[in-house]
Amino acid sequence: MNIFTEFGRYILMLKDMISKPENVKMYWKELMHQCVEIGIRSLGIVVIISFFMGAVSALQTAYQLVSPLLPRSTIAMIVRDTVILEFAPTLVCIVLAGVVGSKIAGELGNMRVSEQIDALEIMGINTRTYLVLPKILAALITIPLLVVLSMVLGIWGGRLASVATGIVAASQFDKGLLQDFLPYNVFFALAKAYTFSFIISSIPSFYGYYVNGGALEIGRASTRSVIVSCVLILLADYVLSAVLL
Repeated sequence: MNIFTEFGRYILMLKDMISKPENVKMYWKELMHQCVEIGIRSLGIVVIISFFMGAVSALQTAYQLVSPLLPRSTIAMIVRDTVILEFAPTLVCIVLAGVVGSKIAGELGNMRVSEQIDALEIMGINTRTYLVLPKILAALITIPLLVVLSMVLGIWGGRLASVATGIVAASQFDKGLLQDFLPYNVFFALAKAYTFSFIISSIPSFYGYYVNGGALEIGRASTRSVIVSCVLILLADYVLSAVLL
């Protein structure tokens, strides 16, 4: 299957996904279930990555900042902008592409192989709307919230590491955090988060929904979905940076 065929099937899946729900209560329950699966169950890995990401960023910045002419508060500025602009939205979403993406592809692939999707279609349920749409909406709701949490934890981790190692005093670090802060950077990070959330949820849904074969093909579809999602995240990261910055 060439790339144009896959892209066409992907667009048709998104088109058929948008329809009026047959049972709003049932769809709402599925949306809440996916919010828990995608958001709450990813909370642990996001907390760990974000904290150490900020801590390591602060230590490495201090190691490279050897000029006595630069104030130590510059470390806080660099950590803040690095975490907000790149680490929190991009690095966290790449990790979630592996964690969440493989889960979505595996779940839908298993339903396709076991003919559960065929059974739902026989019952008159639009499976694209019922199975794919809640996953995408849940990702658009929860992943940006995880990115905001990652920003806070990353900066806090950098502050804690800087103060604990004696690199920067707490007052100097806090001064650097507020110095030359641009609120637009937060908007840019959220724009990236929403774009990446759509990629993380829609690409694995496509590969899982259209899987053919047995258990071996499910594994291949999961791997392929993660690879494609990561490549598209990096490509979107470049495009958004070129357009919005």
